[in-house]
Amino acid sequence: MNEAIRPGPENPEQALARQASSQQASSQPPTQQASGPQALGPLLLSVVVPTFNERDNVTKLFHKLEATLAGIAWEVIFVDDNSPDGTSEVVRGLARQDSRVRCIRRIGRRGLSGACIEGILASSAPYAAVMDADLQHDESQLPKMLALLQSGQRELVVGSRYVEGGNADSFNKQRAGASAIATELAKRVLSVSIADPMSGFFMIRRDRFEQLAPQLSTQGFKILLDIVATARGELRTVEVPYSFGSRLHGESKLDSMVALDFLGLVLAKLTNDVVSLRFFLFAMVGGTGLFVHLGTLYFVLKLFEAPFAQAQAAGAFVAMTSNFILNNFLTYRDQRLKGFAILRGLLAFYLVCSVGLFANVGVAFSVYKQQPIWWLAGAAGALMGVVWNYAMSGLFVWRKR
Repeated sequence: MNEAIRPGPENPEQALARQASSQQASSQPPTQQASGPQALGPLLLSVVVPTFNERDNVTKLFHKLEATLAGIAWEVIFVDDNSPDGTSEVVRGLARQDSRVRCIRRIGRRGLSGACIEGILASSAPYAAVMDADLQHDESQLPKMLALLQSGQRELVVGSRYVEGGNADSFNKQRAGASAIATELAKRVLSVSIADPMSGFFMIRRDRFEQLAPQLSTQGFKILLDIVATARGELRTVEVPYSFGSRLHGESKLDSMVALDFLGLVLAKLTNDVVSLRFFLFAMVGGTGLFVHLGTLYFVLKLFEAPFAQAQAAGAFVAMTSNFILNNFLTYRDQRLKGFAILRGLLAFYLVCSVGLFANVGVAFSVYKQQPIWWLAGAAGALMGVVWNYAMSGLFVWRKR
């Protein structure tokens, strides 16, 4: 059951949260103010903050958290994707001064969803919040969100821009339109009922997250949508309104491929994760390779008047090269090959695809012998080729480092 907290006079949810908070306070002995979590009892809240080029924001965010979470035993885990601006060095400097700050520096991995997953799984508190480092999320809502979870009647609290009292006025027209379309698509296709499934600001019970984590995608940017869709309505959820602010420093973690990531995530959830986001992107790149192959074949036949066998080989060579470049840029951008590794990877990709071609033809021929339907045999061969190339590329070309 999903509900929303509305502004104004205290409603039942707020009363429940206030009552739970006061009961907890009365059941614990009084503590004195101190500059560390040890003096406040067991760790209660872990705030996970994915970062990329946010060195100008992390110190400001830490001080904001310090002010709003006074009296709560908390920690903040910055998960940095090896930012070239030295974000991780700034975080480590903070950590040397305050034990509530932790830094996870990821090398060879990119993506907001993966960073959030790693951060939450590395946390120690029973409750975990996710928010951006760009100061656009309203950290003052965290105590309210925590109290709602502590009441025991909610397992997920979403900071929402689209319930009464919230807004996203800082969005430009393009981003506002894209967010509205994505939200509507998520609601209709995945039967997601919350108002703001695209939100990057939420808090969840860590034990419930542990149960869902093996089914979540480490790619893409919409971790909340993934959580809600994976839970299939079994997370007791409430939304609290907040105003989405304007970015002051750093760069957005959303790149030009976010739309493809979103569509891939929707497809993965529709197929119960049989078709992964990465496989969707790999197959899409393979589809473009078909047009590249045919275009090259026509060009070589007509312009150079080459024999068909040579033109076909040229088409295959250009298509494989095109597929490698696109996969390195898009499908495996979190493991992108650079420098000399590009040449090694390209040669390995040629080899993988050459073997995949034999697998394609072999399966197609076998199917055609059993059932002489040309399109069925061709589709079966093509599918076998894609599956082979995808599996072997992950093993030999874009190996996780």
